[in-house]
Amino acid sequence: MASAAHRSMGSALLSLNLIMYVVVAVIAGWAINYSIDESRNSLKGATPPVRLFPIYFPIGNLATGFFVIFALVTGVVGISTSLAGLHEVSQGYPASMMSAAASALVTWTLTVLAMGLACKEISLSVRPGSLRTLEAFTIILTATQLLCAVSLHAGAHAVILETPIGGRV
Repeated sequence: MASAAHRSMGSALLSLNLIMYVVVAVIAGWAINYSIDESRNSLKGATPPVRLFPIYFPIGNLATGFFVIFALVTGVVGISTSLAGLHEVSQGYPASMMSAAASALVTWTLTVLAMGLACKEISLSVRPGSLRTLEAFTIILTATQLLCAVSLHAGAHAVILETPIGGRV
Protein backbone atom coordinates (compact mmCIF):
# COMPACT_ATOMS: atom_id res chain seq x y z
CA MET A 1 0.00 0.00 0.00
CA ALA A 2 2.74 2.45 0.93
CA SER A 3 4.73 1.59 -2.17
CA ALA A 4 1.90 2.78 -4.43
CA ALA A 5 2.09 6.26 -2.93
CA HIS A 6 5.88 6.37 -3.31
CA ARG A 7 5.63 5.02 -6.86
CA SER A 8 3.06 7.63 -7.88
CA MET A 9 5.09 10.43 -6.29
CA GLY A 10 8.24 9.13 -7.96
CA SER A 11 6.48 8.94 -11.33
CA ALA A 12 5.15 12.48 -10.96
CA LEU A 13 8.60 13.83 -10.06
CA LEU A 14 10.21 11.87 -12.91
CA SER A 15 7.68 13.33 -15.37
CA LEU A 16 8.24 16.86 -14.06
CA ASN A 17 12.01 16.44 -14.22
CA LEU A 18 11.78 15.03 -17.74
CA ILE A 19 10.04 18.17 -18.95
CA MET A 20 12.48 20.43 -17.11
CA TYR A 21 15.55 18.55 -18.36
CA VAL A 22 14.26 18.85 -21.93
CA VAL A 23 13.98 22.62 -21.43
CA VAL A 24 17.52 22.75 -19.99
CA ALA A 25 18.92 20.72 -22.90
CA VAL A 26 17.13 22.88 -25.49
CA ILE A 27 18.30 26.18 -23.99
CA ALA A 28 21.87 24.93 -23.52
CA GLY A 29 21.90 23.56 -27.07
CA TRP A 30 20.67 26.90 -28.36
CA ALA A 31 23.40 28.74 -26.43
CA ILE A 32 26.11 26.50 -27.87
CA ASN A 33 24.70 26.88 -31.39
CA TYR A 34 24.51 30.66 -30.99
CA SER A 35 28.08 30.78 -29.72
CA ILE A 36 29.37 28.66 -32.59
CA ASP A 37 27.60 30.88 -35.11
CA GLU A 38 28.86 34.09 -33.49
CA SER A 39 32.44 32.83 -32.91
CA ARG A 40 33.26 33.29 -36.58
CA ASN A 41 32.31 36.98 -36.50
CA SER A 42 33.59 37.78 -33.01
CA LEU A 43 37.10 36.32 -33.36
CA LYS A 44 38.23 37.61 -36.78
CA GLY A 45 41.17 39.58 -35.41
CA ALA A 46 41.74 37.65 -32.18
CA THR A 47 45.11 36.49 -30.96
CA PRO A 48 45.92 32.73 -30.86
CA PRO A 49 45.29 32.10 -27.11
CA VAL A 50 41.65 33.13 -27.51
CA ARG A 51 41.23 30.69 -30.38
CA LEU A 52 42.46 27.67 -28.38
CA PHE A 53 38.99 26.99 -27.02
CA PRO A 54 36.86 26.10 -30.04
CA ILE A 55 33.73 27.90 -28.83
CA TYR A 56 33.79 31.54 -27.86
CA PHE A 57 30.73 32.65 -25.88
CA PRO A 58 29.87 36.24 -26.79
CA ILE A 59 26.97 36.13 -24.30
CA GLY A 60 27.39 35.99 -20.55
CA ASN A 61 30.77 36.03 -18.81
CA LEU A 62 33.82 33.82 -18.34
CA ALA A 63 31.85 31.07 -16.58
CA THR A 64 29.24 30.82 -19.34
CA GLY A 65 31.13 28.31 -21.48
CA PHE A 66 31.63 25.82 -18.69
CA PHE A 67 28.10 26.29 -17.37
CA VAL A 68 26.42 25.80 -20.75
CA ILE A 69 28.42 22.68 -21.58
CA PHE A 70 27.76 21.11 -18.17
CA ALA A 71 24.08 22.12 -18.40
CA LEU A 72 23.81 20.37 -21.76
CA VAL A 73 25.43 17.20 -20.40
CA THR A 74 23.19 17.36 -17.33
CA GLY A 75 20.11 17.83 -19.51
CA VAL A 76 20.89 14.84 -21.71
CA VAL A 77 21.70 12.59 -18.74
CA GLY A 78 18.57 13.83 -16.95
CA ILE A 79 16.37 13.04 -19.94
CA SER A 80 17.71 9.50 -20.21
CA THR A 81 17.48 8.96 -16.44
CA SER A 82 13.89 10.21 -16.34
CA LEU A 83 12.80 8.02 -19.25
CA ALA A 84 14.52 4.95 -17.83
CA GLY A 85 13.18 5.75 -14.36
CA LEU A 86 9.61 6.00 -15.61
CA HIS A 87 9.97 2.59 -17.23
CA GLU A 88 11.55 1.04 -14.14
CA VAL A 89 8.99 2.50 -11.74
CA SER A 90 6.16 1.15 -13.89
CA GLN A 91 7.58 -2.36 -13.43
CA GLY A 92 7.47 -2.06 -9.64
CA TYR A 93 10.15 -4.63 -8.81
CA PRO A 94 12.52 -3.79 -5.96
CA ALA A 95 15.61 -4.13 -8.17
CA SER A 96 14.18 -1.82 -10.83
CA MET A 97 13.17 0.74 -8.19
CA MET A 98 16.69 0.69 -6.72
CA SER A 99 18.16 1.08 -10.21
CA ALA A 100 15.96 4.12 -10.81
CA ALA A 101 17.00 5.58 -7.45
CA ALA A 102 20.70 5.08 -8.21
CA SER A 103 20.35 6.69 -11.64
CA ALA A 104 18.49 9.61 -10.09
CA LEU A 105 21.29 10.08 -7.58
CA VAL A 106 23.95 10.17 -10.31
CA THR A 107 21.89 12.70 -12.26
CA TRP A 108 21.47 14.77 -9.11
CA THR A 109 25.25 14.98 -8.65
CA LEU A 110 25.65 16.25 -12.22
CA THR A 111 22.86 18.75 -11.60
CA VAL A 112 24.61 19.97 -8.44
CA LEU A 113 27.77 20.52 -10.48
CA ALA A 114 25.85 22.53 -13.09
CA MET A 115 24.12 24.47 -10.29
CA GLY A 116 27.51 25.39 -8.81
CA LEU A 117 28.62 26.77 -12.16
CA ALA A 118 25.30 28.63 -12.44
CA CYS A 119 25.88 30.22 -9.04
CA LYS A 120 29.39 31.24 -10.13
CA GLU A 121 27.99 32.77 -13.30
CA ILE A 122 25.36 34.65 -11.30
CA SER A 123 28.01 36.09 -9.00
CA LEU A 124 30.21 37.39 -11.84
CA SER A 125 27.98 39.74 -13.84
CA VAL A 126 24.69 40.47 -15.55
CA ARG A 127 23.55 37.90 -18.13
CA PRO A 128 20.89 37.84 -20.88
CA GLY A 129 17.44 36.43 -20.17
CA SER A 130 18.07 33.08 -21.83
CA LEU A 131 21.00 32.34 -19.54
CA ARG A 132 19.04 33.49 -16.48
CA THR A 133 16.29 31.05 -17.47
CA LEU A 134 18.83 28.24 -17.83
CA GLU A 135 20.29 29.09 -14.42
CA ALA A 136 16.84 29.14 -12.80
CA PHE A 137 15.87 25.77 -14.27
CA THR A 138 19.18 24.27 -13.16
CA ILE A 139 18.76 25.52 -9.60
CA ILE A 140 15.14 24.31 -9.40
CA LEU A 141 16.11 20.93 -10.90
CA THR A 142 18.68 20.45 -8.16
CA ALA A 143 15.90 20.41 -5.57
CA THR A 144 13.37 18.40 -7.56
CA GLN A 145 15.95 15.79 -8.59
CA LEU A 146 16.95 15.30 -4.95
CA LEU A 147 13.27 14.85 -4.00
CA CYS A 148 12.89 12.39 -6.86
CA ALA A 149 15.90 10.32 -5.76
CA VAL A 150 14.67 10.24 -2.15
CA SER A 151 11.15 9.29 -3.25
CA LEU A 152 12.42 6.47 -5.47
CA HIS A 153 14.66 5.18 -2.71
CA ALA A 154 11.79 5.23 -0.20
CA GLY A 155 9.53 3.54 -2.75
CA ALA A 156 12.10 0.81 -3.31
CA HIS A 157 12.33 0.13 0.40
CA ALA A 158 8.54 0.05 0.69
CA VAL A 159 8.37 -2.48 -2.15
CA ILE A 160 11.05 -4.58 -0.47
CA LEU A 161 9.12 -4.58 2.83
CA GLU A 162 5.87 -5.58 1.10
CA THR A 163 7.43 -8.37 -0.98
CA PRO A 164 7.01 -11.82 0.54
CA ILE A 165 10.22 -13.79 0.96
CA GLY A 166 10.99 -15.62 -2.25
CA GLY A 167 8.05 -13.98 -4.07
CA ARG A 168 7.38 -11.20 -6.51
CA VAL A 169 5.16 -8.18 -6.20
